[in-house]
Formats: sequence, C-alpha cells, structure tokens
Amino acid sequence: MAISVLVVEDDPNIRELLQLYLEKEGYAVTLAADGAQGLEKFRAIQPNLVLLDVMMPVMDGWDVCKAIREEGSTPVIMLTAKGETDDKVMGLKAGADDYVTKPFEMKELLARIEAVLRRADLQAEKPKSRRLVFDRLVIDMDAFELTVDGKKVDTPPKEMELLFYLASSPNRVYTRNQLLDEVWGFDYFGDSRTVDVHVKRLREKLEGISDKWSVKTVWGVGYKFEVV
Repeated sequence: MAISVLVVEDDPNIRELLQLYLEKEGYAVTLAADGAQGLEKFRAIQPNLVLLDVMMPVMDGWDVCKAIREEGSTPVIMLTAKGETDDKVMGLKAGADDYVTKPFEMKELLARIEAVLRRADLQAEKPKSRRLVFDRLVIDMDAFELTVDGKKVDTPPKEMELLFYLASSPNRVYTRNQLLDEVWGFDYFGDSRTVDVHVKRLREKLEGISDKWSVKTVWGVGYKFEVV
C-alpha cells in the first residue's frame, strides 16, 4: 500500500507541483486548500505524513499542527516562505517534525520526507524501555544515565543520544550524514565533523572497558557499534 501524504497548501500552483512530484515518487496524495479543510481531511484519511503550509486562510498552519499533535504523532513538515529562527522555534513548539523554507528544491523536500518517515518508523519500533545493557556498559535513556564498569559517567545529551542510536542496532554502519539527520535532526546547521568530535569524546569514556563491544570507524563510510 502506498504511503499517504496530505498536502495542505493554499497556493494552487504549489499544490499541483507537490502532487505531481509526490505521485511520481509513488506516494498517494490528498490535497487541501486551507487549514480547516486540511484538518478535516486529516481526520478522514489519517495520512502517513502531512505537508503543511504556515500562512493560510481560515486556520493557519501552526493551529493545524497543534491540532494534529493533540490527536497523535503523525509526522508533519511545515512549508513556509519565512525562514527566520523564531518561525522554526514556533514550528518545533507546535510539534512539527521538520521545516522547509520556500522556495525549495524538490530533491531536498523528498529527502526530508524520507528522513522524517524513517524516524517515525524507528520511533514506532523502539521498545518501551530505552535501556541497553552490554558487558560493563549500561545506556539508560529513560534515566539519561551512562554506566561504565559500574560507575555513572557524566555524559552530555548528544553523546548519550549518539551512543544509544548506534548501540540500538549493533554492527550496523551509519554514515555521518545519517547520524546527523537521525540524532541532531533538522534544526542542526553544522557539518559532519561534529559527529567525529562526539565519537572521539565517547571513545575517551569507553576505551579499554570491554573487548566484547566498541565504537568502530568504518573508513570512508562512517561508524558502527560493533559487538563481538
């Protein structure tokens, strides 16, 4: 069954363009011309993802996003002509999963759609307990604690999230860009070297603790949490 996308956009040209490209990529597309109509169609079809314009008649995108978030966790990508930081913060507070500024390249939008859907799938697959246990290592995201060889180690949030993400899929290799996308998310505007810095700091905390696991560099690709 095709992934369903609800496009809520008051500009008919943009609506048609999005429909054309999304259907070409195999998505099932439903269109709405204003916020109120968008919310009505959202409740009727329960789409897999919503592309939501901000400035619309009847009901703006912020209010629609808040209403959607009150009813569930359907991924929402905001579309807007505004690019100021305050608008991005408003989008985050409203519960948006990503934010794309007009005019946008369709390749970028499609990539962001794929990333948001991937994150949603991973979230759905996560166990209720976010606690991973390995030899002399406990990564507890519920308590936000890292225990190494029986001792709690002070660890910044992004280092914890990075280690947990890698260790959640042992022996799977991730590129730096994948890690930036999944751990740092769309609000990060730096480069991939920040992943290297965080891995280096993690290794300083974990070095020599166990020969049954390690954070490995896969040269030319990225990193993995290797379990032997």
